[in-house]
Amino acid sequence: MKRAILGVLAVLWGVAIVSAQREGGAGPAQGQGPGGGRGPSPELQAAIAKQEALEKATPQLQITEEVLSLSVPGHTIGEAVGVAKNSKGHLFVFTRSGNTGPARGSTASQLFEFDQNLRFVKQWGPDNYAASFAHTVRVDKYDNVWMTDEGSNMIVKFNPSGMVSMVLGRKPEAIDFLERYLERGERSEERFPVGNVGTFNRPTDVTWDSQDNIYISDGYNNSRVVKVMKDGTWGKAVGTRGSGMNQFNTVHAITSDARNNIYVADRGNRRIQVYDTDLNFIKSIANVGAPWTMCVSPGPTPYLFSGDGNGKLYKLDMNGNLVGWAQTSRGHGQAGCLIHELHCESENVIDKGDCSTWTVEKITIRGGGSGATR
Repeated sequence: MKRAILGVLAVLWGVAIVSAQREGGAGPAQGQGPGGGRGPSPELQAAIAKQEALEKATPQLQITEEVLSLSVPGHTIGEAVGVAKNSKGHLFVFTRSGNTGPARGSTASQLFEFDQNLRFVKQWGPDNYAASFAHTVRVDKYDNVWMTDEGSNMIVKFNPSGMVSMVLGRKPEAIDFLERYLERGERSEERFPVGNVGTFNRPTDVTWDSQDNIYISDGYNNSRVVKVMKDGTWGKAVGTRGSGMNQFNTVHAITSDARNNIYVADRGNRRIQVYDTDLNFIKSIANVGAPWTMCVSPGPTPYLFSGDGNGKLYKLDMNGNLVGWAQTSRGHGQAGCLIHELHCESENVIDKGDCSTWTVEKITIRGGGSGATR
């Protein structure tokens, strides 16, 4: 009986914590100062003003948005936070769906596949142990599907047949959580730890270099980037909490390009930090607001796309210059977490998933922007 009561209390407590830390919650990444409720700091106000001036001087992209008609039999898709496509044009949607709550052993994390005609194919990894609180999904060049689950602190690789072929990280055991924090009344005082080898703390995204080595943005709490070798052995980690070089404030996404540059979305510091494959710092890009997600378009002339939670889509050349931007997601009655993950089909077609509207959109760029660098 005691354990049953403690279990209920744990779920309620976990829901309260997650609700306070949701994607669209207040804090430095969303435009508030560190004091929370006292408004933006002078530095943040200056950064926002600089970004607004840059956008006024940059031609807007002309776009059309199409909400995709996605249906899963007997199910309502929730927050469509993750979107990706494989080489066959099949769409993968990682959604915060489920009916047993958002964290600490429960599941708000379901991965669905739709074919090129948007017909439902199947759910990937049903009832898997890493399914807790969905964050992003990516598909590599071999059509392996990777889910990054923020709630379980795990990244799971599925082969093209849907079988688990690699697991990175480990979910905290529920029994340890109950005993430590409820039965013994312990408290975790270290909000932003340095991070340990082999484990993650609210990871957010994954990418690869041309040699198939793995790079993970880790994440909300550990404030670092991790390199894992292609066989799953630990390589290197860089980053601590802060605003200096090699420091991060909410590492929210990661991607790479054909030249093996690794792009890291440092959302709270309103910049993208760029690294080589040994995680040596190359440069910083600060012209995309607060970056929530990124993707690099395929083809002979690639572009780096970034999106922020206010629904703004930014297009950059591969030198990091802003060449165009667009406001997306109007008319949904929502104002936050309007872009959570982007997938680049081409330089003119971008798929968008978000938290707020429970939809996946196809964005088509019809023109606009500029070849001039900024």
